[in-house]
Amino acid sequence: MSTAVADKKPAAAEEIPTFTATLIIRRFDPDVDEEPRWEDFDVELYATDRVLDALHKIKWEQDGSLTFRRSCAHGICGSDAMRINGRNRLACKTLIKDLDITKPIYVEAIKGLPLEKDLIVDMEPFFDSYKEINPFLMAGATKGGKERKQSPVERARFDDTTKCILCAACTSSCPVFWTDGQYFGPAAIVNAHRFIFDSRDEGSQVRLDILNDKEGVWRCRTTFNCTDACPRGIQVTQAIAEVKQAIIKGKP
Repeated sequence: MSTAVADKKPAAAEEIPTFTATLIIRRFDPDVDEEPRWEDFDVELYATDRVLDALHKIKWEQDGSLTFRRSCAHGICGSDAMRINGRNRLACKTLIKDLDITKPIYVEAIKGLPLEKDLIVDMEPFFDSYKEINPFLMAGATKGGKERKQSPVERARFDDTTKCILCAACTSSCPVFWTDGQYFGPAAIVNAHRFIFDSRDEGSQVRLDILNDKEGVWRCRTTFNCTDACPRGIQVTQAIAEVKQAIIKGKP
């Protein structure tokens, strides 16, 4: 016995609405411009698009000369840090729907580092400060070649500062760094914290002496800009305060 099955017409896929957003980007071409200039672009986007998607559409469809950094596009590499509506963010993690799309979206390079082109800055001064704090484990050989053991409590002591992706969002949001290019900056101090409070490390005092310099932790004015800017949620200002306490009272 056969059963007739009525043909069912598949339901039409619901179209995802798009809208037009205006991005106003601070452009700079060293071969042409004496000073940076603002340029606006209208882009058709989905609400779930990210600012990075908008920049891609502009570069691929409107102006191939637009220059910016990006690599993983998933908030891990930290290469696409920029100022979006006056705040340091990662373009790959900033959703268009989380911005006020009734107004233009302003995008510019992070501050305090030499501007090279459009949204790209020279990161060398940032990495120079990072290198100065010896961002690696300083420990002698273990007896018998055994591993260096660490309890969960000891590991948790510095867990927060292991999350740094060196995007420079914290450092380039710091007013002191903007005006004093010699200041180590929050990211360098965060990475020093990661090793200062590591129970396996033997170079804590070396780092504390470095950060006790006039351009070290004492330049911090506790404005919390760095904590607000961190895309990984690191309690940057707290880490700086803990390093200050370790300098005064010694490592606990």
